[in-house]
Amino acid sequence: MDHFDYRDGVLHAENIPLPRIAEEIGTPVYVYSRATLERHAQVFRDALSDIPRKHIAFAIKCNPNLGVLRVLARQGYGADVVSGGELERALAAGMAPEDIVFSGVGKTRAELALGLDRGIGQFNIEHEPEGVALAEIALGKEMTARAVLRVNPDVDAGTHAKISTGKAENKFGVGIDVAPEIFGRLAGLPGLQMRGIALHIGSQLTSLAPLEAAFERVGRLVADLRAAGHSITHVDLGGGLGVPYRPEDNPPSPAEYGAMVARVTKDWDVTLMFEPGRVIAGNTGVLLTEVLWVKPGATNPFVIVDAAMNDLARPALYDAYHDFVAVQPDGEKMTASIVGPVCETGDTFARDRVTDKVEAGDLAVFRTAGAYGATMASTYNSRSLVPEVLVDGDRYVVVADRIAAGTIMAAERVPDWID
Repeated sequence: MDHFDYRDGVLHAENIPLPRIAEEIGTPVYVYSRATLERHAQVFRDALSDIPRKHIAFAIKCNPNLGVLRVLARQGYGADVVSGGELERALAAGMAPEDIVFSGVGKTRAELALGLDRGIGQFNIEHEPEGVALAEIALGKEMTARAVLRVNPDVDAGTHAKISTGKAENKFGVGIDVAPEIFGRLAGLPGLQMRGIALHIGSQLTSLAPLEAAFERVGRLVADLRAAGHSITHVDLGGGLGVPYRPEDNPPSPAEYGAMVARVTKDWDVTLMFEPGRVIAGNTGVLLTEVLWVKPGATNPFVIVDAAMNDLARPALYDAYHDFVAVQPDGEKMTASIVGPVCETGDTFARDRVTDKVEAGDLAVFRTAGAYGATMASTYNSRSLVPEVLVDGDRYVVVADRIAAGTIMAAERVPDWID
């Protein structure tokens, strides 16, 4: 459920008609619903009610907007970060340092030191040399770093190849077969408190079966590590739960996920850690756009909108689907390709899709754009950086400005030795 619905034939974000935002802010623009964000945060937390000890950290990479993060901080969420910049954003949004988990396969020594200096709760170590470096840095600061070892359970999540993270050929974690040896060596290092295991097998999962298979393998690993004398108090289960992008999509609900986790982990006696992202933020936002032209094509027309692949990259990167609907539909349909103005054939949101009939000047939205939308935006073709708006009932505020091409150009320099 989200809070984007039609009232008197006009699509609203909560109580705000989208044409008002288009008129006052311009397009393209991301529009987020606070009520939807809070509801999804509550639903996910409630789904874990049967789990006695838990920690929920929002995956900041999917939507790092400070306004969005502040709402989630008020909901008691921590942060899963994958860079020093995301760490600083989490803190700026009011998330407690001890509730921050630092993931990511390529942490620099400076980022490891930053995490220690900020007093974060946990480092997810991706490979042995990273753990050794973290121990050295912590020892030099007369500190102890709390850490878990990320394992790769070699489970195919059944997602797009570019967002799969749990197969043996993926770059993430250490092989589960060598994890006991690596864990043992890291646990013996001064400056490091190895307290558990982490995993994350992919994003946009539409079945619980791969997750359950991965969790069962990790459960056996936990038992083996304890048998070897290690104290295992935390297991980070990652995120990845899918959301409905297509009207017919029916991914597992948070409640179904929570019930499976409670069943599989009931004898583990650990604090379970979760890193939801898309399932919290995906349906929280839409990308509002204006139709520039409807251009005849060889078979079907091209609907050319003012949003482009630099504003919403997922279709170009992953052939991802986003539902495209008119803000004020008249009930008629058309078959068309939805494209943007960027000078790339890849700037295509949909090919030969049956959609609401639109004409030049009409407004439309790409739905389910609250995750991996604005955060992946760029200024390709010297286009402005897309703004973001947060709606709260009958009010809204711009939570990220449109950064004009001229502002970006002002940060550049022409060397004085070029005639």
